[in-house]
Amino acid sequence: MLFDSHAHIDDNRFDEDRAAVIARAQEAGLVGILNAGACMESSARSIALSEEHAFIYAAVGIHPHDAKEARDSDYEQLADWTRKPKVVSIGEIGLDYYYDLSPRELQQQVFIRQLDVARQCNKPVIIHDRDAHGDLMAIIKKEAKGLTGVLHCYSGSLEMAREVIKLGFYISFAGPVTFAKDGKLKEVAANVPLERLLVETDCPYLTPKPFRGRRNEPAYVKFTAEEVACVRNMEFAALAEAATINTKRLFDIG
Repeated sequence: MLFDSHAHIDDNRFDEDRAAVIARAQEAGLVGILNAGACMESSARSIALSEEHAFIYAAVGIHPHDAKEARDSDYEQLADWTRKPKVVSIGEIGLDYYYDLSPRELQQQVFIRQLDVARQCNKPVIIHDRDAHGDLMAIIKKEAKGLTGVLHCYSGSLEMAREVIKLGFYISFAGPVTFAKDGKLKEVAANVPLERLLVETDCPYLTPKPFRGRRNEPAYVKFTAEEVACVRNMEFAALAEAATINTKRLFDIG
């Protein structure tokens, strides 16, 4: 019983074998995949995937990398898309100061406007945060009141995780938690309250061990879940069940 709470199987790296990737996910026992949008085009592709496959759901949003491409009309389109039954979240949205592919001030503006869309549409948010912890927390505290959501592929400290949880958010772990040297992330995974924990692949990125270096895919979410269960001294089945229940609760699925 596993749910990949964040994937990008609409990515062109799956163009040659997308059907096989989806089939392997089902064979691996996944009960769901949430495919996250990164721009308007990928959001539309995510919706199409969700309409083709019963166990795939969609999130729609503009990633901070693409903030420079955002137009005023996009926010109305995002809101319109949330009326579709398989669209369960606004995301992924947030800040990325590692690559800085869009100006930071513009990233912040686009992030805030999408938080407002989520509030108007009563949808949770999927938040991307890379090397932007301070500004991201400041925006969440000021602009995300009344919202819930998840910090996906979490990379912050345990102290920040506790603060985020107090604000009503969840924490999601991806492949990096399986990397041997990432003691800080393992500490977070060991201590986050079980009822606020999700697992994901973020495929095709961040492939967990033992497949690190290859293209990631939803079936590999089990390796992340196994590592999280290990650092928490839990049975894998119990961790997988809890993470799946949390995902369905957060995104109002089933």
